[in-house]
Amino acid sequence: MNEIIRLLDHLAREKNVDREVLVQDLELAMVSAVRKHFASEDLDEFGCAIDRLDGTISVWRNEEDQSRTAIPIEKLGRIPAQTFKQVMTQRFRENERASLLEEFSKRQGELVTGLAQRYEGNALIVQLDRTEGFMPKSEQIPGEQFQPGDRVRCILLDVRDAGAQVKIVMSRAHPDFIRRLFESEVPEVAERTIEIKAMAREPGFRTKLAVSSVDSKVDAVGACVGVRGSRIRNIVDELGGEKIDIVRWNESSQVLLSNALKPAEVAEVSLCFELGRATIIVREDQLSLAIGRRGQNVRLAARLTGWDIDILTPPELEKGLTVLQTAVKTVDGVTDEMLDKMGALGMISVFDVEEIGEPILMEDCGMPEEMAIAVVTACTERAKTLAEEMQRASEEAAALKAAEVAAADAVLGSGGGDGAVVTDAQSESAADHILGLGGSSPEPATH
Repeated sequence: MNEIIRLLDHLAREKNVDREVLVQDLELAMVSAVRKHFASEDLDEFGCAIDRLDGTISVWRNEEDQSRTAIPIEKLGRIPAQTFKQVMTQRFRENERASLLEEFSKRQGELVTGLAQRYEGNALIVQLDRTEGFMPKSEQIPGEQFQPGDRVRCILLDVRDAGAQVKIVMSRAHPDFIRRLFESEVPEVAERTIEIKAMAREPGFRTKLAVSSVDSKVDAVGACVGVRGSRIRNIVDELGGEKIDIVRWNESSQVLLSNALKPAEVAEVSLCFELGRATIIVREDQLSLAIGRRGQNVRLAARLTGWDIDILTPPELEKGLTVLQTAVKTVDGVTDEMLDKMGALGMISVFDVEEIGEPILMEDCGMPEEMAIAVVTACTERAKTLAEEMQRASEEAAALKAAEVAAADAVLGSGGGDGAVVTDAQSESAADHILGLGGSSPEPATH
C-alpha cells in the first residue's frame, strides 16, 4: 500500500497541491463509490480512512448501535471501482484548477518565459510551467509571428476562473511589458533608484518613457540606455526593433512637454489649464519632427504628459493672436492688461475664448460681466466666420486636387493604347496645363 502514498506524494509535487487534500479527496471518492454500490442516499452511513503512513484503506458501515462494520473493498466489484475513479479524477482536477488559480493570480503582472505551441485562430498558445496560457491578437505586437518551440517572453496580464479551467491571458503589447523589461535589464529600475513616471506606447512602432532618479548621482536616462546603448539595445531586440524614446521627467508641465516632443526642438510652450491643452511653438524646420510620422510623435507625447497638444509655427501663432486681438478690441473697455491675462491663460485664438466662456474672463481677467459676454460673442462670431473660410479653402483645395489629377489622367491617357510613348513636348504641355500656364485652367470635376 506504500505505492498509494508514493503516488500521492508525486501528484502533490507535480500539481502543487497539498498531499492531505489529495488523501481527503480519495476518502470522499471511496465513500461515494460505496454509497453507489449499496444504493444509499445517507451521507453518514459509510466512512473511509486512509492511513497516512502505509496507505492502508479502511471502509466501514455505521450501524444504528454506533458500531462499525468493515467492508472489504476488493469485493465491491467493477462498478464501484469506476465510480471511485471518476470521483477521484474530478476531485483531483478541481484541486489542480484551484492550485493554478491561486498560484498564477499571485503572479499577475510578472514577466514570464514560455514556449510557443500553436496558433488557435489569431490567439497564440504558450506552454508555461504547468499549464498553457493564451495571447489574444489584441495583446500581440503587430506583425510578430512565432514558430512552435520559439521562446516567448511576456507578462501575465490576467488570470480568469473559467469554470472547468483556468484561463491565463498573456501580453506583449501592454505598456507594463516594457516596464518589466526595464526592471530585468536595468538594476536601478528594479531597485526603484530610477522610477518610470509615465509611459505611452504604440506596440511594434514606438514607446516613450519619462524617467526620474531619486539619487542625484544617478543619471536616469544614461542608466536606462546603458554603456554604448547596451541595455536599451537588449530591450529593443526583444521588441523586434520597436523604437524607444527615454526622456527626463519634470514636475513642470512646460519642461516635460519640451522633453516629450524630442527629438524636435521646442521654442515655446503655452498652457491652457481650463482646456487641458498645450500649444507648442516650433520653428518651421522642426515641425515635421515634432509631429512625427503619421502624427506618432505628438500623439505619444500627448498620452505621456496627459495634455492635448497643438503644434504651431511662429507665423501661425502670430496670425491666431492677431485675429483674437482684432475681435476682442471691437469691445469697448478691453485693455492691454486684459489681453495679456488672456494670453497667460493660454487663450491664443478666438476658438479658445468661445470654448472657455464668460466665467473665466470675469474671474481671471477682471472683466465685468457685460464685457465678458460681449467678448465671447465677438469671438464666437469671428470663429464662425473663420470656420466657414477654412471649409471653403478645404473644398477649393480638394477641387483643385481633383482637377489636377483629372488633367494629368487626360494627358497621359491621350497617347494611345498599351505601349504608347509620351513625348517631351506632351509632358511640357501637360505640366503647363496643370500649372495654368498654357491657357485657361480646367474646370473642377463635378459629381
